Amino acid sequence: MTSDNEMSKEEISAGETAPPASADLLRAADPALTEDLALALLKHPGLPPEVLEQLAKNASVLKSRKAKIALASHPKTPRHVSVPLARQFYTFDLMRVALSPGVPGDVKVAVDDVLISRLNTVTIGERLTLARRASGRVAAALLLDVETVDRKRMDGKIVADTIIDAKTAARETRVMRTALENSRLTEALVIHSVLRPVASAALVQAVAQHAKWSRRREIRAALLRTEHLSLARALEFSHDFPAPLLHELLASSRLPAPIKDQLLRERGTDSPPTSP
Repeated sequence: MTSDNEMSKEEISAGETAPPASADLLRAADPALTEDLALALLKHPGLPPEVLEQLAKNASVLKSRKAKIALASHPKTPRHVSVPLARQFYTFDLMRVALSPGVPGDVKVAVDDVLISRLNTVTIGERLTLARRASGRVAAALLLDVETVDRKRMDGKIVADTIIDAKTAARETRVMRTALENSRLTEALVIHSVLRPVASAALVQAVAQHAKWSRRREIRAALLRTEHLSLARALEFSHDFPAPLLHELLASSRLPAPIKDQLLRERGTDSPPTSP
């Protein structure tokens, strides 16, 4: 038998709407509220914010990982409640909250920011999983993930570049290449990533050779503005643009001057653009 301030899981789940707010507030404040009852209550999308805030103050609820995730993921949970809660979550719990369809957009961005701030501290296996499954913003951050090669030196010279073979290169760029396949990654995010000053030559080359992204005209324009695009790819991509637009792209490009000159010669003009 339940008291006046308690309600069974079945009673909470019955019907399509939540019980009256006053009753909800009493239940949310009940120190004996169980995980199951809290989760049943949180299934109602119409819970008022004051009830959700009260749940966030309930010590019994805060002991439950599942209840905290459900509370942070609720569409009506105020941002000042959900974001601090999310900072307590493990990596993949953060990912789940950010991908939950009912979570407001500004909360998703904030949760993504928490996750992105932790990328340097998680394992390579976790980064690979995030690269495959996380949001587009997290995948874009992982496009900049290229492991540093620890090259042995002798007499101030690299012993042999052959040590850095294809297998090693693939290992160093595996997170970045996995992120390029993320279904949530967008053209705008790829463009933003390749144009960042910290974008690696490996990222530019991978995008320039990618079966999907290298076909996009706006991405080709962005690649022509980077410093790492090869001459062969630059020549190929430059044919997508009329001469005036190519001049404009090269004027703000970080490509080496010899490559810019070659592109202009191929287009039959002798007036190289001046970099800003």
